[in-house]
Amino acid sequence: MNIHTLKTSLACCLLTAMLLPLTTTPASDEPDILYWVAPMDPGYRRDEPGKSPMGMDLVPVYADSSTGGDGNIVSIAPEVVQNLGVRTAKSERSRLWRGIDTVGYVDYDESKVSHIHLRTEGWLERLYVESEGERVTRGQRLFDLYSPDLVNAQEEYVQALKIGNRDLAQASRDRLVALGIPADQIADLKKTRRVQQTVAIYAPQDGVVATLPVREGMFVKPAMRVMSLADLSSVWLLAEVYERQADWVKVDQPAEVRLTYRPGQVWQGQVEYIYPSLDPQTRTLKVRLRFDNPEEALKPNMYANVRIFGGPRENIIIIPLQGLIRTGRAERVVIALGEGRFEAREVQAGIESGDRVEIARGLDAGEDVVISGQFLIDSEASLKASLMRMSVPETAP
Repeated sequence: MNIHTLKTSLACCLLTAMLLPLTTTPASDEPDILYWVAPMDPGYRRDEPGKSPMGMDLVPVYADSSTGGDGNIVSIAPEVVQNLGVRTAKSERSRLWRGIDTVGYVDYDESKVSHIHLRTEGWLERLYVESEGERVTRGQRLFDLYSPDLVNAQEEYVQALKIGNRDLAQASRDRLVALGIPADQIADLKKTRRVQQTVAIYAPQDGVVATLPVREGMFVKPAMRVMSLADLSSVWLLAEVYERQADWVKVDQPAEVRLTYRPGQVWQGQVEYIYPSLDPQTRTLKVRLRFDNPEEALKPNMYANVRIFGGPRENIIIIPLQGLIRTGRAERVVIALGEGRFEAREVQAGIESGDRVEIARGLDAGEDVVISGQFLIDSEASLKASLMRMSVPETAP
């Protein structure tokens, strides 16, 4: 063997020894790191580990060939998923009640309000009610009225009784009734035949004085309202619902009301009347509800939180409301695909009821929907999709 042949053999052995580790070393199963990103700001990227502007450690984003280049799917390291506090809930096919949450204010039940007007003019000689809000009972004396017309009518009736003219007496009595004199006072007048200079007016019902625009000594006319009495054993609650919810509300549907000054207490009532037209400015429909109020805890002009229970929707896909992301242009949910992979998927939401929302399109039953930390994942997916649409990826210096 000559020297040239020996040199050639030694060179081949040396080259083989250098290449052998490269060909026999198994490839790592861990995917390559694409870049490093701030946990709270997916737009902050670096090519190497470091700190975010908030002082947090940057986290790696790995290449994942299983995504097939889908910009809506991202892979997140397990420790990052744990740090973000990601929680999921399964979408399910179930029933959802169409609950309408709104606000309203308490008002008097107008079927239990009495307005006191006079049928002749006169002066209030004595007023036995001092202020609004004062409680009165049926038959309680409210005020004394002096009216020349009432005095003349009494004199005519007494005169007809004295002369024994039945027709005239009956006509005089009918006039007293028309002027608003109670039957018991007419009976006393017939018995005593003594004309009263003032006539007492009594309360027609139990309740409180809702309005009292007069004072003692005032001159009043039939067109004036002397006072109003309201029974608070039941009250109305006037609420407004949005135009899109107008078809959900029906008469006799159950409703409940809560007041801030009595936390934890719920009053049960029902829809009594739906007004026929919408408010042209707010585009809302007024609904009247009725509630029993034996303790008079619901006071007129109080604001209240109202919930009206509409009919149920059957066999629909529902998820927790906190899992739905609304951007103003689209509605999305984040689906957990397993092994640290998440998909931001566009969906179409339906009705809402409490803490549940219907998903009309884009989601199947049994899928894992992210309900905590989904906004950061969705931001990452959106940023990834935007970068994939660009010809040159944008990296920070």
